[in-house]
Amino acid sequence: MGIGKLFLTSISSGIITQDELQWVAQKQLTFSRCEQVTALKLGQLIDSGQIHLGCRV
Repeated sequence: MGIGKLFLTSISSGIITQDELQWVAQKQLTFSRCEQVTALKLGQLIDSGQIHLGCRV
């Protein structure tokens, strides 16, 4: 999985899982500049309450 796919999945469902969030945290040092911007945007959406921590069924 890549950060782009994770971002789009999270946007469409409104949910990010604990495992996905942990993956972002572990891989953030290897992200390209574009991927870093995507991860920051994902964090902003989580902080603003537009994406919630949960599980997908």
